[in-house]
Amino acid sequence: MVRITVGGERREIRENTTVEELLSIENVEMPEYVSVSVNEAFILREDFASRTLKDGDEVEFLYYMGGGAA
Repeated sequence: MVRITVGGERREIRENTTVEELLSIENVEMPEYVSVSVNEAFILREDFASRTLKDGDEVEFLYYMGGGAA
């Protein structure tokens, strides 16, 4: 097992879990609109399926929030 932090909370996941798999494990809503950072570095969407998480990684899910002024 690997210990990571997701959004400030400790998690245990199996070794070789990818960012893409973590999105599913965490039931992230609208994963097509989420940006992911690992250890404060953004992961490219095309790398989600290949980027594996390692012991001690800190993961954040960031959502674009649109809006505007009238």
